[in-house]
Amino acid sequence: MSRLTSTFQALRQDGRKALIPFITAGDPEPGFTLPAMHAMVEAGADIIELGVPFSDPMADGPVIQKASERALVHHMSLRKTLDMVAEFRRTDQATPIVLMGYLNPVECMGYQAFADRAKAAGVDGVLTVDMPPEEAGEFVPMLHAAGVDPIFLLAPNSSDARIERMAALGRGYLYYVSLKGVTGASHLDLGEVESRIAHIKSLTDLPVGVGFGVKNAETAAAIGRFADAVVVGSALVEKIAAAQDRPEQARKEIVDLLAAMRRALDA
Repeated sequence: MSRLTSTFQALRQDGRKALIPFITAGDPEPGFTLPAMHAMVEAGADIIELGVPFSDPMADGPVIQKASERALVHHMSLRKTLDMVAEFRRTDQATPIVLMGYLNPVECMGYQAFADRAKAAGVDGVLTVDMPPEEAGEFVPMLHAAGVDPIFLLAPNSSDARIERMAALGRGYLYYVSLKGVTGASHLDLGEVESRIAHIKSLTDLPVGVGFGVKNAETAAAIGRFADAVVVGSALVEKIAAAQDRPEQARKEIVDLLAAMRRALDA
């Protein structure tokens, strides 16, 4: 059983929902990331999504685009991101790590080489934003063989056939994009999201997490009433950007927000 599956099973048994923060590896500089990952776990994160910096992050809004730019200034790469995960695993064998990014760096490394290196580093899942299920036939079996869970994005307008196809290929959880737009957008219709999650859960037994547009503890708690996981990214990255020259303050800001979300989800 994968770390992701066992984490969701344990949460379900306890009647709790997963809190999944996202930060970009190497933002605002490489030395910030590893301590921030450990601090997020202490604040109540159940799973961490670690963004792989990329020069053309097409699904991301300005906040996460700029995070990639800051990281790339420091020559961050997929290889260095995998090295960070391996270093994290030296002291944390329990918290699942999901790499979130784009296909180009993986293709440059090679599918099999990436799957092997991800397994060796201790990566638990991979969410490749621009790899639709129609093009995943070669890559997904390599991830399965390596014990790495492929995770797919569902959109508000995904058809039932597409949801079922992604659920058949995916493992770990499904990531529901709560709105038609980029990361960090704010026009979130919770009633519509709840309806869509109920429908998706009627088609699959995989846990379903909700991201894009989660800004605060109140929204996290509202989503936690019907989803299995809440993903928060831009709200954290904004705090990192605002205090990028003060790493201790930046860590405190993201810890405070996550701790508030954890309390709200558990209330």
